[in-house]
Amino acid sequence: MQRYKFLDVFQENPDGSLTPRRQIHINGISFGPGVTFQKGVAFGGIDFHLYKYFDIAGHEEGGVLIIQGFYN
Repeated sequence: MQRYKFLDVFQENPDGSLTPRRQIHINGISFGPGVTFQKGVAFGGIDFHLYKYFDIAGHEEGGVLIIQGFYN
């Protein structure tokens, strides 16, 4: 498992929304660049805005970041 900086994985947009910078997978759901979401929207049961600026625990498989958790 590796540690990734939140803003290396997600872009915070001027309107406060988040956009993945790369293909990610969490809890059975995959999504990537082109997907933008606001606070309160959950992907794979996770509202990423609640973990903004936490480090991300995960590993890569075939160019996809598999997110396994967050470091506080």
